[in-house]
Amino acid sequence: MEVEIISEESIKPSSPTPHHLRTYNLSLLDYLVGYPYVPIVFYYPNHNDNDNNIFQALQRSLVLKKSLSETLTQFYPLAGTLKGDSIECNDVGANYVLVLVHGRLDGFLHKPDLGLINRFLPLEPSFDQSSVGSRVTNVKVNIFKCGGIAVGLCVSHKILDGAALYTFLKGWANMASKSEEVTYPKIISPLVFPAESLRLRDIFQVSYQTVLKEAALKVAASRNGVQQPTRVEVVSALLWKCTIAASKEAYGIQKTTWLNHSLNLRKKLPTKTSKDLIGNMMRVSSAVCKDNDETTLHSLVNKVHDSIVKVNDEFVNEAQGDEWYVAMHKLLQQMGEIGSVGPTEYYIFTSWCKMGFNDIDFGWGKPSWVSGLIGKGFKGFFNLVTLMDTKCGEGVEAWVTLDEEELKILQCNPELLAYASVDPSPLSNDHVI
Repeated sequence: MEVEIISEESIKPSSPTPHHLRTYNLSLLDYLVGYPYVPIVFYYPNHNDNDNNIFQALQRSLVLKKSLSETLTQFYPLAGTLKGDSIECNDVGANYVLVLVHGRLDGFLHKPDLGLINRFLPLEPSFDQSSVGSRVTNVKVNIFKCGGIAVGLCVSHKILDGAALYTFLKGWANMASKSEEVTYPKIISPLVFPAESLRLRDIFQVSYQTVLKEAALKVAASRNGVQQPTRVEVVSALLWKCTIAASKEAYGIQKTTWLNHSLNLRKKLPTKTSKDLIGNMMRVSSAVCKDNDETTLHSLVNKVHDSIVKVNDEFVNEAQGDEWYVAMHKLLQQMGEIGSVGPTEYYIFTSWCKMGFNDIDFGWGKPSWVSGLIGKGFKGFFNLVTLMDTKCGEGVEAWVTLDEEELKILQCNPELLAYASVDPSPLSNDHVI
């Protein structure tokens, strides 16, 4: 799929950032982020195919640029650059790349070539690109000859987690569509979780897609276990079970495995406006399956469920005092002690379900598909699972990165295939119960 660059420019805030806001200090939770950027792509097919396809798409790009400039005034740190322990809010602006794709978007969506998805992003996220001076926000608008548009973003994970990314995109979409709904970001996370001297950085990673049939899966998972597991708990446990089996088949032994889930803390904060807090408001829950533990689905669902419910409202108080450091050091010490006994694998799961990404409308309709990061070819990205809603809202897409040998085994796992389809077309809902 040939791509031709039309333009590349900086989109600056429509109004300058006041001098007293020129430095944004990272919060305590921002230091726990191991990935450089939060990547995402939105796909908007052209449903009115005519002779003015490209012209119409170019006009939409102008709307995106103007509204992005206005939105960056409110989300001012996103127009800055990284500077060690802070973000320099210098209004350098978002990097905005406009390209022409010689192909049809509907043809691509019919059977996506996952190896091409990274080309729709403004850059290929790597751990070398989060250095001092890097832009916080990068955008790539891909215009297809049919008039379809794919909007790709890579925004620094140092200031945005999945929920904060949605808040920014919702604000941008409202501005572009001239909606009466106004998004007011709360850029106060360093006050809620002030940083001290803690520097904890873990490395995890993503790649292949599978859509899970959760209704039948929940029935199987609830037997002799949690009676009403959430779909995230069930899907996580199933993938955990199947990755354990893949690892055992590949290496001949069952390793001790940790499943770490990134949880959104905004709902646990007392303020009603916490949903619009900008920053990384996450806590990691951890479940362990030792090398001699049973790996039935219901037992793993119980482990996932128990680890998640332990993250309660008390954490908010812990994170603002010395107890946070004690709790984190205990967790890391426990992981180290178990890992020292024998071979150990660590998996990081993050859920974007029910966040609303499928509703991002810049004024020409909701996206037909939303995709995350494809880890293929990216150094350092492994053992990462991102869960996202299918467009119909009834299923879950799991973007998974594993060791290549384990991934080949996983894709043929009969238990996984009983509930899931591997790489289905996002234009079809036939795979969802």
